[in-house]
Amino acid sequence: MQRRSAEPPPSSEVTGSDPIVWVASDRSNLFFPVRTYSPKPGDIERAWHVVDADGAVLGRVASEVATLLRGKHKPTWAPHVDAGDHVIVVNAAKLDIGPRKAEGKRYWRHSGYPGGIKSESLGRLFERDPEKVVRQAVKGMLPKGRLGRQMFRKLRVYAGPTHPHAAQKPVARPLASGTRR
Repeated sequence: MQRRSAEPPPSSEVTGSDPIVWVASDRSNLFFPVRTYSPKPGDIERAWHVVDADGAVLGRVASEVATLLRGKHKPTWAPHVDAGDHVIVVNAAKLDIGPRKAEGKRYWRHSGYPGGIKSESLGRLFERDPEKVVRQAVKGMLPKGRLGRQMFRKLRVYAGPTHPHAAQKPVARPLASGTRR
């Protein structure tokens, strides 16, 4: 395979697709393969964020938190590296869940024994343990496997407005305007 010149051909030799060929050949990655970026452990800086879920929609909060946990908001993001930040979710008990969603959405679990399947509505689970609702919503948006479990360990959820992580100096992360009803 010959590399074409970066110089444009003289105007007398230009035919149909020649101008496109000489421009595209200079930018082609056939000669310069693209390398996968992989951040080194020293390049990763972890911050602490506080997300206030008061009056916010569950799925929109969960997607924002999953983005922070994965590190997709950083320029050093890579899909195979855990480059995410620590996230603290407060006021999980004050999430905005509609009545149809509270009754219609079911959470299933199985004991492992025959006939051991149990189900619970979102509304009932939210009354019993609002932190678990947020954790399960975020967990479903993270990668499955070792990498996802490592990212999930950096999530802390609290039903009330206080948390014991003041020593880490977390930064308040405002949610986008469309996350509240």
